Parts: sequence; C-alpha cells; structure tokens
Amino acid sequence: MNTVLAELFAAAAHGCRDRSPLTQRLLTDAAADLERGGVTARIMAGSERDREGTVPGLRFAGAVHRLVLEGRAPALAKHYPTAGGRPDLPALWEDAVPALTEHTDLLRQRIQATVVQTNEPGRSAPLYGGLAVAAQEAAKAAGRHVPFCVRLLEVGASGGLNLRPHHVGYQLPDRVLGDPDSLLVLDPGWTGRPPADLDHRLRVVGRAGCDLHPVDVSTEDGRLHLSSFVWADQVDRWNRLRDALDLAATDPVRVERSPGPEWLAKQLARTEHDVLTVVWHSVVWQYASPADRAMGRAVLADAAAKATPTTPLALLVFEPRRSDDPAEVYRFELLLKLWPAGLSLNLGHGAGHGTPFTWDVTPWE
Repeated sequence: MNTVLAELFAAAAHGCRDRSPLTQRLLTDAAADLERGGVTARIMAGSERDREGTVPGLRFAGAVHRLVLEGRAPALAKHYPTAGGRPDLPALWEDAVPALTEHTDLLRQRIQATVVQTNEPGRSAPLYGGLAVAAQEAAKAAGRHVPFCVRLLEVGASGGLNLRPHHVGYQLPDRVLGDPDSLLVLDPGWTGRPPADLDHRLRVVGRAGCDLHPVDVSTEDGRLHLSSFVWADQVDRWNRLRDALDLAATDPVRVERSPGPEWLAKQLARTEHDVLTVVWHSVVWQYASPADRAMGRAVLADAAAKATPTTPLALLVFEPRRSDDPAEVYRFELLLKLWPAGLSLNLGHGAGHGTPFTWDVTPWE
C-alpha cells in the first residue's frame, strides 16, 4: 500500500519541478522513505488508501511547512526561506528526519484532518480586468454609457482573499489601477490590456463567498493554514499572501460554509436593479463532484434565463483547460459569459497563480 502512496508523493514532487526545488526534494526523499517503511510511513499511517485527488504529498509538505512556521523545527527552518533560511537540498532530508520523528503524531493528525487549501491573491489581477470587461459589456448591451456596478459571488472562496479586487493596486508601466494606496499592490505581469476602458474605476457594491472548508483569515490558525501551503522557496508568492492577509484584516468579508450549488441558488434568488451580478470561481472546478457540477450548471442556467438588461448576470472563471501544446498539459484561461447579452469570450490565459497573464480575446467555445 505504501508503494501506491509513494507514487503519489513522487508525482507531486514532479509537479513541483522548476517551480519549487525545496518541495520537490522534500517529496522525492519522502517518497523513497515511504518505500522503505521509514518515518514518513508512520506519519502517513491511516492515509494509505488516499488517492490522487486528495493530494497526500502536498498535505504532507504543508504540515511540515507549518511545523517550521510555528518554530517547532529549528534545524529544518534553516532550509526554509519563509523562516529566513536558505535551502541546502542535499542536507534537507537529513535535517528533516529528526523533526518528523519528534512530531510524528502531530503530523499524522494534521494530515488526516486537513484538505489542501490555497487562496492565491495574484488571481485578483485577471479577475479585476475581467470584471471591467463584464461591467462595460453589460452596459453596452443595455444601452448605458456608464459601466454597471458589480456584485461579486465567489464559489470556492477559501479565505476570501479575492473578494476585494477593487481594494488592490495593480502596477502597470504607466499607471496603477484599482487602489494605489492598497496594502496589496500587484505586478499583474500583463501582456496586452483588457478590452475595456480602464479609466472607469471598478465599483463593487456587494460581495459574498462560500466554501466547503472556509478559512477564517482573521485568526492565527487560518493565516498559518493558508501560509503552510505556499511552497517555501516561492518568496514572492509568500510576500503577496502576507500583504493580502493584512489587507483582509482591514476589510473583512465572511465566507460561508456551504456546498456551492445550494449557496449559489440562494444568492441568485435575489436580484438587484442596475447591478451586474458576477459569479466567479478560480481553480475550483476540478475539485467539484460531477453531481455538484451538474447542479451548479442548472442553477446558473435558471438564473441566466431570468436575467434582464437592467439585472444582468455574468459567469467569470479562471480554470485550467487541456492544452494543444505538449509542453503544457494545461493552460489557465479566463472565460466570460454574459446574460442576457449572449456574450461568450475567452479573455486570455496566464499562470496558475494569476500572474503573469496574456490578454487575447477569442470566442469561448
């Protein structure tokens, strides 16, 4: 049974290649340790039947990272840039084993109780541009000269860090979009620009989110939980999360614990005049069950049939899709549907964490 688990660890290590040498090395050595029945096998006891969708390797790496962040593994911390260290990959496993041995029970408990939960604030950059396009296209279809205000509904919102795109600054070469005084200022890494007039500032008048396992980012536990799943040698991503958490503390948004389709039906039952309702999700679809996907489509179709020019509805998603390029199995695409205008656009594609992003508008097929 450990052989199957070791293969999942090795696959997760392969997925980190070229992006996180530290995580790749940790998981590669842990996979070998699993095969020989070492301390990793004791930590993963009870998880032997885990399968790919539960990403046991990333849960293991997150639990180890959290030990470091909590100050429980000082010898290991010297390899973790998020704790002020510098990786020495050949020595990493040797320094990891004592911490794994000392905290075997705690690690096992956390791994069994935890789902991988990330909340990438970089995805606010394509979201912001997509919302600008949606608000202006809805206005054009309704014969208005001013873009609609937006009500944002996020399914799979995690800690809700992407529910305040209008409070983030987006540093372009010639200007800062959004809020230039924000605690979180992103370099969106845009190639091209959204097909919208960016001089019109995005106006968000309502926000709500749901998640099966919401993270309360107002607590130290919640902040540690999200932080632990950042690969520790991705310092830019780590700093971006720190800033997003600080911004969230000044602008709280509650994320409701609920299945997506049920929550969405309740939210969409209420419409607001002269407001564009935007349903948003990012890198969530792959985790939804076939039943929930079907229910979600039905809920959205019902609401879309009732949309009017003064109560328009949009679906804006940033999700991986299979690529024709053998060098990249998946590419992350920003897709927009707008009702009753009947607009379906692929707005562009970017990295999984939202930046960089290339604006390249084509029909959504």
